[in-house]
Amino acid sequence: MESIWNKTKAVIKTRMPGHSYRMWIEPVEFKNEKNGVVVLSCPNLFSKKRVLEVYSNLILSEIQKISGKSCQIVLEVSEKRPTGQPDITYQKPLFPQAEAQPSSGRFLRRDYTFDQFVVGGNNDFAYSASLALASRKKTQQHSLFLLSKTGMGKSHLTQAVGNHILTENPAEKVYYITAEDFSNEMVSAFQHDSIDQFKKKYRTGCNVLLLDDVHYLSGKDRTQIELAMTLDTLCDSGKKIIFSSSYLPGDIPKLNDKLRSRLSSGLISAIDPPNFRTRVRILQKKATTYGIHIPEDITQYLAGELTEDVRQLESGLIGITAKSSLLGTPIDMVLAESVIKNIVRQHKLITIDSIKKLICQEFNISHHDIVSASRKQALVRARQIAMYLSRRYTDSPLQAIGKCFNRYHATALHSISAVEKGIRDNRSLQKQIEYLCAKLEKGVC
Repeated sequence: MESIWNKTKAVIKTRMPGHSYRMWIEPVEFKNEKNGVVVLSCPNLFSKKRVLEVYSNLILSEIQKISGKSCQIVLEVSEKRPTGQPDITYQKPLFPQAEAQPSSGRFLRRDYTFDQFVVGGNNDFAYSASLALASRKKTQQHSLFLLSKTGMGKSHLTQAVGNHILTENPAEKVYYITAEDFSNEMVSAFQHDSIDQFKKKYRTGCNVLLLDDVHYLSGKDRTQIELAMTLDTLCDSGKKIIFSSSYLPGDIPKLNDKLRSRLSSGLISAIDPPNFRTRVRILQKKATTYGIHIPEDITQYLAGELTEDVRQLESGLIGITAKSSLLGTPIDMVLAESVIKNIVRQHKLITIDSIKKLICQEFNISHHDIVSASRKQALVRARQIAMYLSRRYTDSPLQAIGKCFNRYHATALHSISAVEKGIRDNRSLQKQIEYLCAKLEKGVC
């Protein structure tokens, strides 16, 4: 049967692009055959998922043609590196699966653990505080507020607390949820006359609450009142709570005093951008996790060029690895430079004024329009996108961004949040933002 599989691969090779064949079919090996079931092995879960979704019908059809009999195929993940594959072969999926299920809310990513978190001078206090909260059953510290820009690791640490607690005590009731989901769930409870069950769920049925992106509660008065009372109940019962946000409690507009006080009452720990040495260690850690061999000079190059955040580092690592696999070429400096030049942003060249100029050009509006009091939908959307890009590409605080558009910082935060939500829910808006970002990064404005 193995010879039939080799013939099948030879036929499939002529029916698809060479880079796709090398990436997905070539690593697949014959394992065994029994009672008409052909078992094939893939190098990792990501490969298995892709082959099943895209190529399984083609594989089955060709095997049956060559063997002259009907059969079934089963794909398994290999425990070893496929014979003859280069060091860059993936041993673990580049997009880790979320598998740990807390008692309520979203899944916890299984790779978001303390041992997978790279500690440096930028985050050592946040790491220590999170680990202490997770590991100590009796402690005076019951709440922690993690503060950082997007992509610095606050969600990793938040979920690491949940994973650690569930590992130590699987029966613990750990709730991991975003502030937006909490608000939507509460609204749904009111609509379906089940608010009592909602209150009971969070106030008495929860031992550990992990609440992400609390700045999304800005302006949601009813949700703030309910959350504040829930937090009071949890704190009085000695339950553990972790908040995460891109803004300090005092900088979140339209937040009632009681909730602001509760968010500020615990330990507040900021996570800063990683320095060069920490970036090198992050790349080395992720390469080891993914089973990828990256030459030391390439690691140093990536750490020197990708200075924004952890997500950018990961994007660069995945980018050069994927391109190397697709082209069947080794990872060298030429390949790395070809990938990184499309990722690196020239922040010093991007200002709020240059963003305004680009938006005015693309939306065919004037500078007066974008800062005017007009509430026309077309102008509102253009203004919101401009404020979102200003937050993404500059270090200007909300107050400064709002002022540049003749708006209060509360309006700036609402605009940024609206675009962020739109990117998640609207493919068309996502493409539009990607297009505008590409123009900004190339200096085309």
